[in-house]
Amino acid sequence: MAQGNQSVQDQQSNTTAASHAKSSRKSAAKTASKTTRKSAPSKVFTARLESRKDELERLFSSLYSDHDQFDALIEAMAAAYADRPADLKRLDKTREADPEWYKRGDMFGMTMYTDLFAGDLKKLAEKIPYLKEQKLTYLHLMPLLTMPHPNNDGGYAVEDFDTVDPKLGTNEDLAELAKKLRRAGISLCIDFVMNHTASTHRWAKAAQAGDPEYQDYYFCYDDRTVPDEYDAHVPQVFPNTAPGNFSWNEQMGKWVMTQFYPFQWDLNYRNPKVLVAMLSSVMHLANLGVEVFRIDAVPYIWKQLGTNCRNLPEVHTIVRMLRIVLECVCPAVVLKGEVVMAPKELAAYFGTPEAPECHMLYNVSIMVNLWSALASRDVRLLKAQIDKLNALPDNCWFVNYLRCHDDIGWGLDEDVERELGIDPLKHKEFLYHFYEGAVPGSWSMGELYNYDEATRDARSCGTTASLCGVEKAIITHDKPLYETSVKRDLLMHQAVGFLRGFPMLNCGDEIGQLNGWDYKEDPDRVEDSRNLHRSKFDWDKAALRKKSGTLQNRLFKGMAEVREERHDPCFAPDAWVSTWDTFNDAVLAVVRKVEGETLIGLFNFSEHDQHAHLNASEGILDAPLDADLEPYEARFVQL
Repeated sequence: MAQGNQSVQDQQSNTTAASHAKSSRKSAAKTASKTTRKSAPSKVFTARLESRKDELERLFSSLYSDHDQFDALIEAMAAAYADRPADLKRLDKTREADPEWYKRGDMFGMTMYTDLFAGDLKKLAEKIPYLKEQKLTYLHLMPLLTMPHPNNDGGYAVEDFDTVDPKLGTNEDLAELAKKLRRAGISLCIDFVMNHTASTHRWAKAAQAGDPEYQDYYFCYDDRTVPDEYDAHVPQVFPNTAPGNFSWNEQMGKWVMTQFYPFQWDLNYRNPKVLVAMLSSVMHLANLGVEVFRIDAVPYIWKQLGTNCRNLPEVHTIVRMLRIVLECVCPAVVLKGEVVMAPKELAAYFGTPEAPECHMLYNVSIMVNLWSALASRDVRLLKAQIDKLNALPDNCWFVNYLRCHDDIGWGLDEDVERELGIDPLKHKEFLYHFYEGAVPGSWSMGELYNYDEATRDARSCGTTASLCGVEKAIITHDKPLYETSVKRDLLMHQAVGFLRGFPMLNCGDEIGQLNGWDYKEDPDRVEDSRNLHRSKFDWDKAALRKKSGTLQNRLFKGMAEVREERHDPCFAPDAWVSTWDTFNDAVLAVVRKVEGETLIGLFNFSEHDQHAHLNASEGILDAPLDADLEPYEARFVQL
């Protein structure tokens, strides 16, 4: 990458930072060298590498002409394997014999912030009995690596990819938690932020101090010539709250690419040192016991002038290399991609059966379409989206969810909307105003996020219970609304649990936790409305899950019923799954079939009684099926 002349404002600071960076590099090299000398290469590791090395080298060479860095990657892999604890190597062996373990019907996940749920990692470990009570098999902890405070984008601005944030604990705490979770049958997932670092990362600090080596870890320019060329083609991620794709750094005297926020510097993967360093960090975290990595913002990681810098072929080359590295060093580990793109872009992130990439993806589009169906009482868009995802190859697998740490971005399929006679912009405006409670008849209590007056685009925030009407019913003492809202909440979870893939709860949804409006009183949090659904877990409310008739009891039991339903043989990984016409736009039908057994899920997305009719089809439905459904009823029919 072309770099301009350095602008140095503080020579002493520059010298100190550069010296520190060199010292750090020497220390890291010494440690790596010492590690690789510990023992001869393992036969197991050697065999895994030999079967994949040619492809890995070919992929690496397609991006870089740097044999030394390829050798550095192989050395880092050997060192990571040598350092891998014995119990994790045993897990590797088990998973190699059962490579589709994450597709089992009994998979059931939860995502949470460590500090909001328990305070820190040690205290979270003490709460494992609560997780076991829910028969979880998968726990996704939101970003927990060292981050600046308070500006860290919920932890997605990372200062150190190898170290747990001191506010949450230590690396030893993370390893101990992972071990205890494994004993409880729960796989640990954490985020790995591939696209950027915090502006306070040691690489960024060295770059700001004038070190050209570390300026080449990012995209740094003396003037606006190249940034303007990028901006001509690259859309803005947050045009309202963080406009532009570049930020001026006064200390460095350069423009730096910051597609997300000014304090998040985009990494330059054209530099092989960046790739090797980041892959080394993934292996290090895997050796602490992490079993699943949610790779954040992966479509953005490769930049090319003249393109929109999204979904470029080089992205897939890098993800494929990451997959190969993990298969060699720690094959128990799987990759979950965060790909907020159209369905036509998704299949590529799974790779092919011969050259796989991600094991699974976040099912963002279904989440959005579920909320759209609930507000509009119309399942046609949802059905169309499910059909598109079910049509993807068998190697495509999804984590299905209703809410997570993020907003609901109304990225519906506009072509399908138009085919159905729906105006995309008017429908989007209806949805985000509906979920902020600004549409007549709305039951919801949420907030807008990132409203853009120019494009009339906006996203929505709020907890599942509050968006489904529970909060409004409690405030207004409206018992009929309360009962209906609980049914809505349960319907949404029952629907998400029936789809292809496995369900993941947002922590607190199992007890109907409401919005945390107190974020408005915190100056460090008030500017981000996503904090509305990022509040501390209410353990007093959780205690009510055992008291019959309470909101917490009803929802907790409802989640248990979702889990029990998934023990049916029709939730086997190879089950045939399809939607079915109900001749009623308010009712979704999904058919699951394995040899000799068929299971039908019927979901009424309206507050009125509805009738559904399903036509017969040879080999699937031997006879027509008719059903009368109560408001917001989910019914399962075994054939």
